[in-house]
Amino acid sequence: MVSLVGKSNSGKTTLMEKLLPEFVRRGYKVGTIKHHSHAGFDIDVEGKDSWRHKKAGARQVIIAAPDKIALVRDADREASVGELAAEFGRGLDLILTEGYKREVFPKIEVFRKGVHESLLCGPGDGLIALATDADVDAGVPRFGLDDARGIVDLVESTLLKGKTP
Repeated sequence: MVSLVGKSNSGKTTLMEKLLPEFVRRGYKVGTIKHHSHAGFDIDVEGKDSWRHKKAGARQVIIAAPDKIALVRDADREASVGELAAEFGRGLDLILTEGYKREVFPKIEVFRKGVHESLLCGPGDGLIALATDADVDAGVPRFGLDDARGIVDLVESTLLKGKTP
């Protein structure tokens, strides 16, 4: 598991969109977990049957089609990213998360000059790389914001060693 972290509007989602195709091109099965810090998001479409099931009181709704499965479930508390990975990560080679800056596992920080003044991560935060357009030294390998290939090379050589896609 590797998390893309950074302050708001740093480009985490944009980098995720660049990394995913590179991992997939290399044959890895990759899942993602996006942290949403505010309660009450909804992914179902109002008026659809699954939305109506949930609205009527179902604690969990699974939508299954020949090519996709979606799960909407109430939570009594926020699950840790480790719990989510254990429950939903079967069959994956890698889970990329977006957010989860306080969790203790490998992180790649996205930092853009002119958007923020300082880095989010410091020593001991699990930082393994920095994706940036700034001339800043965080004591870890630094990549350009568009260098998906270089970042995937790093993750592959350090964290996916021995995993054959």
